[in-house]
Amino acid sequence: MRPGVVAVLVSASLLLLGAAPADGSAPVPLPDRMADTGGGTQLITAVAPDTGSTTGTVTWWDREGGDRGRWVAAGSAPARFGSGGLAEGATRVQGTNTTPTGLYDLPYAFGIEAAPRGTAYRYRPVHGDSWWCQDNASPSYNRWTEPRPADCRATEAEHLITYSAQYAHALVVGFNYDRPVRGRGAGIFLHVDGRGATAGCVSVPKEAMRRILRWADPAERPHLAIGTSGGPTAVTRY
Repeated sequence: MRPGVVAVLVSASLLLLGAAPADGSAPVPLPDRMADTGGGTQLITAVAPDTGSTTGTVTWWDREGGDRGRWVAAGSAPARFGSGGLAEGATRVQGTNTTPTGLYDLPYAFGIEAAPRGTAYRYRPVHGDSWWCQDNASPSYNRWTEPRPADCRATEAEHLITYSAQYAHALVVGFNYDRPVRGRGAGIFLHVDGRGATAGCVSVPKEAMRRILRWADPAERPHLAIGTSGGPTAVTRY
């Protein structure tokens, strides 16, 4: 690869992370370069190098000084994505193990373990009869059910309590949630790491998930932006 091309790629990577440009001007935080941040004063970004990646970085941000203030990173952690990489959320297909790109709200939190002290989000405890329905034929599609209704097949649902590591703590991601489109996908969460890549969720180490829950304030309207460093699914276009 030519030296000039390497320099361009390095500069682009530094800019994405909010590093100072080569001209010495002040760094521009990632949220300030996004098309939309959800209108709140908290934001989580989950960025992968490209759509074929299964790893990347999650960063959580505060907008200091209110709506006109500056975005400041409050923390970051290594992230894992779907084993199938990432896919445009608006056209994603269920069963592809891809993480949907886009900007999403975070309706509520849940977990097998108790909420970390200081958690402000509504936190739903997982019980033995807690399920997440992914059955396209069920009226409960892409919803928590307790117990699992007869019209939601067990083979097309997640028995939440069986994921003791991943669902120790989690945030529901508002992908395909308000008006679910059958076949688009269900059960997308920000949760604790398992053994490897996810089935389409975003995951972080357990302590990072606990930090995020202690940090997140629903009154600040936090959203999760998922995307790549560049290209058609760049996080900056959401």
